[in-house]
Amino acid sequence: SRPILDMSYSRHFLDFQGSSIPSSMKKLVVTKLSQNFREAVTLQQDVPVPLPGDGDLLVRNRFVGINASDINYSAGRYDASVKPPFDIGFEGVGDVVALGLSASADYTVGQAVAYMKAGSFAEYTVVPARHAVPLPSVKPEFLTLMVSGATAYISLKELGNLSEGKKVLVTAAAGGTGQFAVQLAKKAKCHVIGTCSSDEKGGFLKSIGCDRTINYKTENVEYVLRKDYPEGVDVVYESVGGKMFDLALNSLAIKGRLIVIGFIAGYQNPTGLQPIKAELLPAKLLKKSASIQGFFLNHYLSEYKMALTHLLAMYERGDLVCEVDFGDMSLEGKFTGLESVFRAVDYMYVGKNIGKIVVELPHSVNSKL
Repeated sequence: SRPILDMSYSRHFLDFQGSSIPSSMKKLVVTKLSQNFREAVTLQQDVPVPLPGDGDLLVRNRFVGINASDINYSAGRYDASVKPPFDIGFEGVGDVVALGLSASADYTVGQAVAYMKAGSFAEYTVVPARHAVPLPSVKPEFLTLMVSGATAYISLKELGNLSEGKKVLVTAAAGGTGQFAVQLAKKAKCHVIGTCSSDEKGGFLKSIGCDRTINYKTENVEYVLRKDYPEGVDVVYESVGGKMFDLALNSLAIKGRLIVIGFIAGYQNPTGLQPIKAELLPAKLLKKSASIQGFFLNHYLSEYKMALTHLLAMYERGDLVCEVDFGDMSLEGKFTGLESVFRAVDYMYVGKNIGKIVVELPHSVNSKL
């Protein structure tokens, strides 16, 4: 038996606003492994709403985050042993609408929470209470911190060795995680350079403290870095891959550090990789006593709660901009409903977004009061 609080004695149970939680819901499921998200993922309509176990919360998702790695996950690149069908989506923000008895020691129905867990692309998700993060309210800005903000915070803290006056290059700087790398490096009193693909993105980067923006569509990144930073950059926060990786590697200063948090340029390729000029890599690193290190958030979960606590406090104090992109400027308008996740992924891969791409899941409450 799995005891559930706040259930009526009928086949429906009641949420905190007196509305009925349905017996079925929509969710996205990976039904075929492919780097083409639209081919890999299916929107399923009449899936039973899951029931939370003793230590679980049932969260009604209000906002879900889009990540570049969603495509890696749907292509089966993270765990070759996992076979379709499986749930997708890494993060969500919503309301607790039911919970198990043990979970009720720390949470209540109606509470706003955020979480990082596979399966967020659904109207309702069961989340272990120990993995949930209580929030003061349901706001999409909080969602930006779960994966994107935490990745920037922990990687720069653990691997960046930031200190005053260091030169930090952030690639895809106006994106979901780049925006945080820029701000956190500035708070460490570094000089920050950000690459982006439009003057509009450049304006946003300057507004959050970026010292030098490079629009790679209109400027030669290699030339700018060689001319303006002849001694190189001390830290690179790199998420693009391919040619940008090579440029970043070549621009490292003596004892420079290159942190790889992704390689989005290769995610939609069948192999997942674009070639880099790695033959000279040992010589390049030796020549500069430089280093390259990968960062994958799942390997640093021991630091996760601490990082989120700091980031949430910074946002609440007004010390951190959490830019959200709902796709209002996309051709078909705002990303609303699970069916728009497909558009949101496409939007990210053509590089249109400024900040974190978020999809809103509307919920109509039929109050019984």
